Amino acid sequence: MARPRRIVLVRHGESTGNADDTVYEREPDHALGLTELGWRQAEETGKRLREVFGRERVSVYVSPYRRTHETFRAFHLDPELVRVREEPRLREQDWGNWQDRDDVQLQKSYRDAYGHFFYRFAQGESGADVYDRVGGFLESLFRSFEDPDHPPNVLLVTHGLAMRLFCMRWFHWSVAEFESLSNPGNAEMRMLVLGDDGKYTLDRPFERWRDPESYGVTG
Repeated sequence: MARPRRIVLVRHGESTGNADDTVYEREPDHALGLTELGWRQAEETGKRLREVFGRERVSVYVSPYRRTHETFRAFHLDPELVRVREEPRLREQDWGNWQDRDDVQLQKSYRDAYGHFFYRFAQGESGADVYDRVGGFLESLFRSFEDPDHPPNVLLVTHGLAMRLFCMRWFHWSVAEFESLSNPGNAEMRMLVLGDDGKYTLDRPFERWRDPESYGVTG
């Protein structure tokens, strides 16, 4: 099995929805692009990625949203070194279709009280639903490592929640641990690095906004 030396996760740059949440009432979530700041953020992250990857090959998976595609384009990676696939299982959490701002704010307050992992948005998904599809992607990713010529780097261009849930599934974090962590900022990256012991470690932790509140032995 040709396991990659690095698995890099990157959140998209600032989107028009991050800058103005009323835009969700006029445009579909998947169609929202980057702001000028978002392009600059992604370009800065691209500089870092080009330093990390050097002239090594990269297997890239991109969420099907416009803002993630634009983020990847802003990285300016050498097309001769990358293999790019669109991966719908890495999309943003579904919050319903056309979104009413006041209703979404109300549902977010319900989610904060109920729990980010278990609360399901009306006509949308819960964090647990996203966990399941990210887990399905991980199984496919593991199968890809069976290719003896698999690139030494994997890059996922996705969303903040999916990044946390990917790490939750990979490192077997509890729900309580997941719910204590904050999303990364726009165009922030996290890197899983393969060590000499054959295990992956996270290059830096996610910020914690509270102590985990466990129900029992898995905390």
